Amino acid sequence: MAAVATAETETHELTLEVTDLTGQKQVRFNHVPPDSTVRELIEDSVPKMNLPDKGAGGRSLVYHMRLEREGRHLYSSERLGDAVQTGDRLVLQPNIEAGGC
Repeated sequence: MAAVATAETETHELTLEVTDLTGQKQVRFNHVPPDSTVRELIEDSVPKMNLPDKGAGGRSLVYHMRLEREGRHLYSSERLGDAVQTGDRLVLQPNIEAGGC
């Protein structure tokens, strides 16, 4: 019975591709648990893609994800299993604040 449960769990894991806004940097995630959040995927993606964590002026950058298939932004609290499908491409983009001093 335990072997069946393991096989079921493995079939529900997600495979996702994450790219930066330019499409030049990308990373593929295999075996992503569907109960992971978008926030957790962002936190894993930024260092793996060697993206900056500070913007011009030394402010911390906040990244967001866009689901390319639907063209919508994902909420950081969304569970990946509820928001995406295996094979989806997600675009990681920094939050740009205009008018900084």
